[in-house]
Amino acid sequence: MKLKNTPGFQIVNQWLTAKDFIPFAFQEETWQHIINNKSGLVNAPTGCGKTFSVFLGAVISFINQHPENYQTKNKNGLQLLWITPLRALAKDIGRAMEEVIEELGMNWKIGIRNGDTSISERAKQKRQVPEVLIITPESLHLLLAQKHYPEIFKTLKIIAVDEWHELLGSKRGVQVELALSRIIGQRLENSKQTNKPNFNSLNIWGISATIGNLQQAQEVLLSPLSQMNFLEKDFVTVTANIDKPIDIESIFPDEIEKYPWAGHLGIKLVDKVIPIILKSKTTLIFINTRGMSEMWYQALLHACPDLAGAIALHHGSIEQALRFWVEENLHTGNLKAVVCTASLDLGVDFRPVETVIQVGSPKGVARFLQRAGRSGHRPGEVSKIYFLPTHSLELIEAAALKEATKIKLIESREPRILCFDVLIQYLSTLAISDGFYPDNIFEEIKSTFCYKEIMEEEWQQILHFATAGGVALQQYDDYKKIEIIDGLYKINNRRIAMRHRMHIGTIVSDPMMKVKFISGGYVGVIEEWFIAGMQPGDVFTLAGRTLEFVMIKDMTCLVRKSNAKKSRIPSWQGGRMPLSANLGFMLRKKFDEVEIENEELKITKDKELEILKPLFELQQYLSHIPRQNELLIEQIETKDGFHLFVFPFEGRLVHEAMAAILAYRISLITPITFSFAMNDYGFELLSDQPIPLDDVNAYMLFSPDNLFEDIQRSLNSVEMAKRKFRDIAVIGGLIFQGFPGEQKKARHLQSSASLLFNVFSEYEPNNLLLRQAYNEVMEQQMEEQRLRDMLQRIQEGKIIITFPKRLTPFCFPIKVDSMREDLSSEKLEDRVKRMQMQLEK
Repeated sequence: MKLKNTPGFQIVNQWLTAKDFIPFAFQEETWQHIINNKSGLVNAPTGCGKTFSVFLGAVISFINQHPENYQTKNKNGLQLLWITPLRALAKDIGRAMEEVIEELGMNWKIGIRNGDTSISERAKQKRQVPEVLIITPESLHLLLAQKHYPEIFKTLKIIAVDEWHELLGSKRGVQVELALSRIIGQRLENSKQTNKPNFNSLNIWGISATIGNLQQAQEVLLSPLSQMNFLEKDFVTVTANIDKPIDIESIFPDEIEKYPWAGHLGIKLVDKVIPIILKSKTTLIFINTRGMSEMWYQALLHACPDLAGAIALHHGSIEQALRFWVEENLHTGNLKAVVCTASLDLGVDFRPVETVIQVGSPKGVARFLQRAGRSGHRPGEVSKIYFLPTHSLELIEAAALKEATKIKLIESREPRILCFDVLIQYLSTLAISDGFYPDNIFEEIKSTFCYKEIMEEEWQQILHFATAGGVALQQYDDYKKIEIIDGLYKINNRRIAMRHRMHIGTIVSDPMMKVKFISGGYVGVIEEWFIAGMQPGDVFTLAGRTLEFVMIKDMTCLVRKSNAKKSRIPSWQGGRMPLSANLGFMLRKKFDEVEIENEELKITKDKELEILKPLFELQQYLSHIPRQNELLIEQIETKDGFHLFVFPFEGRLVHEAMAAILAYRISLITPITFSFAMNDYGFELLSDQPIPLDDVNAYMLFSPDNLFEDIQRSLNSVEMAKRKFRDIAVIGGLIFQGFPGEQKKARHLQSSASLLFNVFSEYEPNNLLLRQAYNEVMEQQMEEQRLRDMLQRIQEGKIIITFPKRLTPFCFPIKVDSMREDLSSEKLEDRVKRMQMQLEK
């Protein structure tokens, strides 16, 4: 059926024409595929109408089926299930959809289902399922935990997975895979029972910005369809051939420090940010951590008091009502600027945003493009983004980002494989609703990409674990959750069912504490460990407010307003992201552009590199500027001891692992002890005796041979696996985190996890969750494959060893990072200034 001949297209096209909108070719192509009952993936840049490509397709399809009464037909059951990773997205997407439905005069209801949805709204949705349900992965699993859940999905025509690139490669993405396998499996069962082949009428569409492994992204999402006797030729990828222009401009400090250090420079450039804010309609200022976003908000208000009332702060720990207020006022254009973290990274359509400022390196090309796309959020408009460095060397990253953007060198998101903790949780979810028969569910699970390699033996171990606690825990009734009645696996214990419903999800973070005013009113949440270190009267900042800590009562931190000039800025755990492999590659490539002829430096291309010329000249004079195929090693002796600095430019996780491996390998040559420090550019080994690394043994010390064994020997992989196991145990339901308002303390969770870890290690060493913990340490915490690739690259390249007489511009930031833990920020700044003055004499 030709799209343009259908009544649905003609009606929607008339509506678009009345609004002066012309559909893009990729949108029309998607609509054609949707009315042809195909499934696929839509790939388009941010701000080019990806949402309408699938949503309007569902509307056109419905009108085609009911051309006479599409406006009056109501109570149609669920037509479109819209899965989104962020709650913040749901409201905005819902608003856009409601506008379309209202203007087309249709009777569809748009429902939102996430952690913020009230009990009364959920009850209303249960009585009458809306035609469109916008839902997070966690809430979708909560739906699967309801009795008679198949009733909800029986009328479903399309499942849309929004921002699939963001979910792919995470355990939330695995939750989506499992939910799809169940909905499809249920549809197949129904077809067999009724002899009605209505399976074809269910289609799945992913919506994704550009990622490096787009084809694999489609394969992962649609795997349950392709495995269940569905023809893969019916899968399509629709790519928008829209070149979204991005204008990247660096903000330069007035003076380039030859000895840079991380974090100190950004906030000093606040005066250069004010004019950008004032000349733009609305500006988003992206900060990498919540703590720094609090500092920036205060600094901007201090530098420009006129912004009071026109500037806001948005991050994940701010009270929900305030976040909603910020999003609403961004949408209406009432705010001049918003300081934010990744909480505003994804798809919310804030059209008034003209400009984005990225403070500090985003550490990845894809993240930078995502943030740039927040501005000029209309087709054809230029996305304007400023890069503001937090130390001078970050300007090289700005140049690398510019080139990576130009050649579209975008990171891949590797899908997760065999997440047994998510599978155990999922089986309990099914068991508290209608129960499941293992043989049927095993077939469905094997249809997903994540579990397609699962062995029968592993499946039996999972079932034994869920019903009897496995080999190690079968003496304890608490772990015998699922009962088997006539072959049906079911949870009948109400206490177990209630506990499970409360903890469905895969995001495991440090315990949070609510922050409230003594006089009433909620401010936000803060990590428990931060508050634990505070005394009554101490002052801290949250949600842009200066607060005095009064006391803790009923797991709530009570505060009052403070006028103190100085306050502590909370630092939330996990704020530091490592440099991506693609950005690391571009960074090394940039050094080739710093040409040296007859001791003279020539920079032919980037303004960022040109401005760094004094720093490069000093680096070349004292040591060396490494080419793309070179590994630079600096050996320096100071009063602190003997320093070995190594510069692979591979990100802090790889450097942390490499530092430990190198220290272990050197200790085999001679007994020696080291302390470590690292950043995204390199790492330091410090000892009180000379370090035996030279031209003779360097290649051997950086060999990929015996890497796995050396990792096991050099790193405390058992301790690291214990930390990972805590999260796995929480997701798998082995550890109960407590009821709302009575959460267990982090140390109690850790001690419970450590106890289980030790029990499994001793009595059930082949336990799947134990194996998963070690695998996750290797793959995520150490990035083992990237480490191996780096060592291979070093073997094929050239190792340059230099012996500078003093610290160099490249090693100075690593040296400063090694001092951070011992000094407060004020003392650190004073100490660094003294070091800089001595080095520049």
